[in-house]
Amino acid sequence: MSHQDWIEISRDARGVACVTITNATKLNTLNRAVMMALIDGVERLAEDPTLRIVILRGAGTRAFIGGADITEMAALDADSARAFITLVHHSCDVFRRLPVPVIARIQGYTLGAGLEVAAACDMRVAASDAIFGMPEVRIGIPSVVEAALLPQLIGWGRTRELLLTGETIDAATAERWGLVEQVVAPDALDAAVERRVTAVLACGPRAIRAQKALIQAWENLPMSDAIQRGIDSFAASWDSDEPVRMMRGFLDTMRRRKLAGSHGGNHGA
Repeated sequence: MSHQDWIEISRDARGVACVTITNATKLNTLNRAVMMALIDGVERLAEDPTLRIVILRGAGTRAFIGGADITEMAALDADSARAFITLVHHSCDVFRRLPVPVIARIQGYTLGAGLEVAAACDMRVAASDAIFGMPEVRIGIPSVVEAALLPQLIGWGRTRELLLTGETIDAATAERWGLVEQVVAPDALDAAVERRVTAVLACGPRAIRAQKALIQAWENLPMSDAIQRGIDSFAASWDSDEPVRMMRGFLDTMRRRKLAGSHGGNHGA
């Protein structure tokens, strides 16, 4: 099968790309073929300098990503298990390494490796019918790789609850815990995602790329180094005309509003 049998990538004139995992008959689970197609497709997107933002979704309404393929995992040995889980890691990390923001558009089951992929995205918007869980311990393996991101989102106690019980939580609980940023009705999901897309597109393209890189650096740097990295990034912003151009545009808009307000006041008097 070709990559097109596992993922679809569309891109509009705004620089917005949508990546869809198309393994819907198996809850969009991640087998080797899906993961290799996903990694290859997203890495190609990363090479596009006009890319502004990526939306990740699963085909259909039953699942975002239902986890890693248990049929493939059941046939693993110690050596092939290492290769398989490394591929799962790359399937998550490819979104962290994208230079632009990634929004996870979540509907239905988001389990195991699927939740790890979601955690690797920059923002998560979920439908009210979404179900979240890390059930690996129930099939004899620990939750690993990007499960390590969960404490940053939901804290250690709730991470332990998910990983050590294997139980699932509903979308309302996920929102309350901070696992997702917003929960909406299924028919409002696309509009909620689009609001975030519009907000990102209103920002400077170079500034957004710099900000994502900084956020990732902050996760690993001591505070003093994180602050210094920010100073360096701020100064580097003036390597292009984006700051001056956008600041002048902002100031011009404020002046026009002030003038319009003063004129309005005169008419009112």
